[in-house]
Amino acid sequence: MSFQLETATVASDTLRRIAIDPVSRVEGHGKVTILLDEDNKVHQVRLHIVEFRGFERFIQGRPYWEVPVMVQRLCGICPVSHHLAASKALDLVVGAARVTPTADKMRRLMHYGQILQSHALHFFHLSSPDLLFGFGSELGRRNIVGVAQQYPDIAKKGILLRKFGQEVIRLTAGKRVHGTGAVPGGVNRALSADERKLLLADAYQMIAWSRDAVRIIKELHQQDRALYDHFGTVRSSFMGLVAPDGSLDLYHGVLRARDADGRILFDQVDYQTYDRLITEEVKPWSYMKFPYFTSMGPEAGWYKVGPLARVQNCDSIPTPFAEHERRELVAYAGGKPLHGSLAFHWARMIEMLFAAETIKDLLHDDDLSGTELMTSGERRREGVGVIEAPRGTLFHHYQVGDDDLVTMANLIVSTTNNNQAMNTAVREVAKQYLHGQEITEGLLNHIEVAIRAFDPCLSCATHALGQMPLEVTLVDAEGTELDRKYKA
Repeated sequence: MSFQLETATVASDTLRRIAIDPVSRVEGHGKVTILLDEDNKVHQVRLHIVEFRGFERFIQGRPYWEVPVMVQRLCGICPVSHHLAASKALDLVVGAARVTPTADKMRRLMHYGQILQSHALHFFHLSSPDLLFGFGSELGRRNIVGVAQQYPDIAKKGILLRKFGQEVIRLTAGKRVHGTGAVPGGVNRALSADERKLLLADAYQMIAWSRDAVRIIKELHQQDRALYDHFGTVRSSFMGLVAPDGSLDLYHGVLRARDADGRILFDQVDYQTYDRLITEEVKPWSYMKFPYFTSMGPEAGWYKVGPLARVQNCDSIPTPFAEHERRELVAYAGGKPLHGSLAFHWARMIEMLFAAETIKDLLHDDDLSGTELMTSGERRREGVGVIEAPRGTLFHHYQVGDDDLVTMANLIVSTTNNNQAMNTAVREVAKQYLHGQEITEGLLNHIEVAIRAFDPCLSCATHALGQMPLEVTLVDAEGTELDRKYKA
């Protein structure tokens, strides 16, 4: 992590500007700017998304069948989520309101492999250095190498859990990254009996290690409630998919939202009507949009998504070990929702356990080796696909012309749904830990810890159109700054 000190004039007061640029151990490029006065008191904190991707534009004019493969290039960590959300949307375009049992279960297996590998990567590789060593610990060991040296058993389990998830993806999607297994109307492959047997040989060990991971994060919460319950607290509504019976389903379902106290705001909403529910606001200082529930307005209607929202939004989890852990989390919180940002990690490990159990159950299902891979029906012009990506609810919406070319695309990715929540979290952490203090790298890492708790995929989230800011710095051969120009 690097940070820069500058001087800026804001509201007629001379303030110092600190930029954390780039934010480390996240996917994509972003920075945080903090405005401080001469007493180091915090005046403003913002999370900026500084890269622009434009996928919603350049897939227009492409044949619809190319889209599930193209949109994966948004991300190298969660490509399966985009692959499946696009496929689900385009199922409707080809008239496949319901895919075959083999296609449904192959996609589910692919998706839960993605959940497992992504959650393992995020917790063990990206976040555990902060949690195990402390937020202000020595920078040189605050990484996965440091974890491997001091906690080799934890690091080994994290690496092998991720490897197993990637192997599930390889066998269902064709490749570990940017596969082609799902297509509009179904899938293009099934699993052989030998492939299922190969995965089953390790599935039970993955469940055991996932239970260990839940225990680790649960114990951290119990040992330091003052930190874990209140760090980066973001009281807000939360939203996610649930199955029709209210249980957790990360592949398909209906939309449900609760307010900050856990009361139902809406339930059983067909996600095909998401655009009547959500408005996306654009702000001039970020390429990431700010969604909110339209009926509540931009000030009160923003919300959060992701593991912490999902585990507290559902009524149950349909696998025994994960359901037991969900109940433990609910009991810990006293029946009220947890809003501390670090609780995302606890919920994330419960979901990883749920994914491991679900993979095991699916591998026993003979439908995975079926031969009916595709279906179709009456052609349509439009479709919406929604899936619970590792980071939260992901919307893909497409319109297709009679010539089979995409005419409109709208994506609301998980990190975009969490945009205001992340900005609120970094502001609260800055006020709690930086306000009036001498600024150090360790204190600034508290800001990054709050961002990493949400597991942001910043490259996925950069879709808002606007004026590109430009900053040019002229330096001499020794690195001394000679001039700087900035266009807002």
